[in-house]
Amino acid sequence: MSRFYSKKDLIFQLFENQNVLNLTALPNFSDHSEDTFKLILDAAEQIATNSLYPIFREMDRQEPQLIDGLIRIHPGMKSIIQKFGQDGWVNAIFPYDEGGQQLPWTIHMAAGFIFQAANYSASVFPFLTTGAANLIRTFGSEQLKENYLPKMYSGNWQGTMALTEPDAGSSLSDLSTTAFPTDQPGVFKIRGQKIYISAGDHDACENIIHLMLARISGAPSGTKGISLFVVPKIRLDGKPNDVLTQGIYHKMGYKGAPIAHLMMGSQDDCEGYLVGEENLGLKYMFQMMNEARLGVGMNAVAIATAAFHASLTYAKERPQGRKANEKDLQKPQIPIIEHADVKRMLLVQKCITEGSLALLIYCGILSDKIAQESDKELKLKQETLLDFLTPIAKSYPSEMGVISTSHAVQVLGGAGYTTDFPVEQYFRESRIHPIHEGTTGIHGLDLLGRKVWMEDGLGWKLWLNEIQEGIGEAKRWSELIDLSTSFEKQLTTFIEASGQMFEKRKLGAEILLADASLFLEACGIVSIAWMWVKQAITAQEKLQNGTQETHFYLGKIEAFRYFISYELPKLTGIIQRFYASDFPTLTMEKEWF
Repeated sequence: MSRFYSKKDLIFQLFENQNVLNLTALPNFSDHSEDTFKLILDAAEQIATNSLYPIFREMDRQEPQLIDGLIRIHPGMKSIIQKFGQDGWVNAIFPYDEGGQQLPWTIHMAAGFIFQAANYSASVFPFLTTGAANLIRTFGSEQLKENYLPKMYSGNWQGTMALTEPDAGSSLSDLSTTAFPTDQPGVFKIRGQKIYISAGDHDACENIIHLMLARISGAPSGTKGISLFVVPKIRLDGKPNDVLTQGIYHKMGYKGAPIAHLMMGSQDDCEGYLVGEENLGLKYMFQMMNEARLGVGMNAVAIATAAFHASLTYAKERPQGRKANEKDLQKPQIPIIEHADVKRMLLVQKCITEGSLALLIYCGILSDKIAQESDKELKLKQETLLDFLTPIAKSYPSEMGVISTSHAVQVLGGAGYTTDFPVEQYFRESRIHPIHEGTTGIHGLDLLGRKVWMEDGLGWKLWLNEIQEGIGEAKRWSELIDLSTSFEKQLTTFIEASGQMFEKRKLGAEILLADASLFLEACGIVSIAWMWVKQAITAQEKLQNGTQETHFYLGKIEAFRYFISYELPKLTGIIQRFYASDFPTLTMEKEWF
């Protein structure tokens, strides 16, 4: 049994609750089967257990250092990155004719979940390269593909995504890195700087390949004038490309992966190679960003899952106190897991992690279907639903992952606050995810300002229809009818309140979006309740048909009960704001603080 995740739950989520095997009916995945999927997950667990987890704490204690212009990382990472390349993880989701395995993204993401739970810092290197390589293979010229993809796939070269600048964080419209045309077609001189670049420099690969946003000199202002470039640290002829590592950020967690500050063109000799067409860079980059947002949600779930299992193990082993009604002090102390409040903290973690994992697998399967859907109308529905779900699937696990890992620390009490146990590290590492790939506030604006209204509200309607269908199915089971009816009532109240929120659109964008983060939070709670409905139905079917795993499935139903009884009622306080006509976040003056 793994110390950092539940294989039983992952198999349940993939093969029982959502039946990932349906994907094998699609042409691209027809060569795969349950056996191949499980072999891949087993291979991921072997790497995670034998290579990643053993250096999990070392990478935190021995964080990267910038020495003589080069970032030095944990020495164990070189062989790990090479193994990811040699075993085909970097390009596993790509077609056979490109050397890939045509693996569904859902399975690749599930394998990533195992790696991330074992050692988040170590897991990011290959998947950053996958994202960067995917941009080149999708939008780049044949020459760029030939020059860069083989060594990225092999793990010899690292890929990155270079967006953020000191004066243009989430506001990419204000991006100032500039590309100047040369007399060579597609070749530009790059000048500027980028900050917070994950794996932006390190000594475990021979070269770093940046997929970088820049504005071509004279291009339109705003996002319409942004282009995408391949900017290597070292050129193909072996010469340095005037990309300097100006600094390294020392973080509260996620310390094993370096985050670099880069300077390009300080000697006016940094070459960038245009990817696709001019001024379409942000459109191209959003392919990687949207995948990355779901990836960040999965990262958050993985870390919170590892913390949950660490605290669960501790709670089963740590004796302390007696039952509240036990007065005989001669009786032995009981494991703390027998105390109601400890169960509450473990149930919070179980509900957050397993509910979020279910949502992300749902999104993964949807994404895999979209990639091969030929029916235009059905594809539009699938794309619109996934667009609607993406900010929720990124933000709920990220925000609630912090809460979940905090509960893991609390289960251990004073021990949890020490470095003798791993939960303090999980807590620190979890905090990056509400920031990564767009802050929670940005995703709130995206959901309420854009996604709700796309295609005349199609995503919103489809989401509600899916939830209502799930509730209807649950109500057919006598064991689930009370809980599903309770959810149905809360959902009706939420829909009515959301209608009031939507009316504020008539008052202008600023008023509508003042509480966008609260709307996002409410949608997250509803979405996870929906995922628990689905899990409870599957568990009830298994119990009805007979199973030797009764404890596992009864645990699912009891977690569903906990979520409906404890977490779902939190909607009530949130949606009161939907009716409000006062806006202190708008009327508060900066001087009053």
